[in-house]
Amino acid sequence: MSIPRDGNRNVRGLPYDEEGKREWSHDLFDCLGDIDTCLLAWCCPCLAHGRNRRRLNHLNMHGVPDPDRRRVTAGDSIVYAALEAACNMGWLLQIATRRDIRQRYGIRGTESSDFCTPFCCQACDLVQGSRELQLEEEVFDTFPQYGST
Repeated sequence: MSIPRDGNRNVRGLPYDEEGKREWSHDLFDCLGDIDTCLLAWCCPCLAHGRNRRRLNHLNMHGVPDPDRRRVTAGDSIVYAALEAACNMGWLLQIATRRDIRQRYGIRGTESSDFCTPFCCQACDLVQGSRELQLEEEVFDTFPQYGST
């Protein structure tokens, strides 16, 4: 049995500040850089959020990408959809996901930015988080040795 190792969490080689933090790999408003995720996030944010959450959880738990990472259904999608239908507040779930992505990749930010970003633009937040996860996942696709000891 092999124990997976983590892939590259700063694929673009962005500089870290004195606190060990860096910027996001893609700007918040660079949504069209991943048109498929952008369309999914605008049309059905519950599915986009569920996919991001599942991918992040899998990376955190197993150290390698989710083999079904392109699948769009997940348990978190149902909770998100229920919150959206009940009170138009599914974006609340994005706060924790954004914070967890920032922590995983050492990205600069604050609790207030984690709140304001999904509140102001749900889709942009979903795409930005997805693209950050995708960069690490692509390292495993390109260099499979990252997933072995």
